[in-house]
Amino acid sequence: MPSPAKTTDAQIIAAARKLVEARGAAGVSMSDVAAAVGIRAPSLYGRFAHRAQMLACVEMECWQELERALAGAASEEDPVGALVAQARSYRAFAKANPGAYALMFDAEAERTPEGTRARAAALAPTLPGFVALVGKDRALLAARVLTPFLHGFASMELAGAFRLGGGLDEAFEHGVTTILTGLGATKPRQMRSRPRR
Repeated sequence: MPSPAKTTDAQIIAAARKLVEARGAAGVSMSDVAAAVGIRAPSLYGRFAHRAQMLACVEMECWQELERALAGAASEEDPVGALVAQARSYRAFAKANPGAYALMFDAEAERTPEGTRARAAALAPTLPGFVALVGKDRALLAARVLTPFLHGFASMELAGAFRLGGGLDEAFEHGVTTILTGLGATKPRQMRSRPRR
C-alpha cells in the first residue's frame, strides 16, 4: 500500500533526521520514522526500498546544507579570511547537527553516486579560496590538508575528547590560521619576468 499523498518525501526525511539527532543513526528504524509521520511502516517502504536508502537521503540533505553554509561564509575578498570564516562555519554545522554529522562520515552508510557528488559539491565553495591562496594546481592538495584538521577537531569536540582544559575556540582558531599561513608560505613563487632588451 503506498503511503498517503499528504505524507511527502521531504516530511519523511525531516522526521528521520530529527530521530538521527535524538538517537543516532543506529537507533533509527523504519517503524520509528513511519510512526513519526503518522503512517504504517509498510507504507514507508513504498517511498524508500530500505532503511539505508532513507538514511542516504538524510545524509544527502545534510551535505547540501553544509554546502549552503560554506558558500554563505565565503564573503571576504581575502582568501585567508574567507577560508577561516568557512572553517568556523564547518565547525558550527557539526556542533549544531552532531547526529547528522556522524551519519555523514559513517563508514557503514550506503554509498551512492549521488552521495559522492553531494560530498564534492559541499566542499566546492572552499576551492576558490584555496586557488587564490596557493594557485589552481595546488588548491586540491591544500584543501586536503585543512579538511582533515576540521573533521578531526569537530569529531573530537563532539566526542568530548578534549579533556586537558584550555579554550577550544582559541585552539581551533590557532590550528586553522597556522595551517593556512603554512599553506600560503608554500605557494610557488611566480617566475620573474625576463628583463627587456
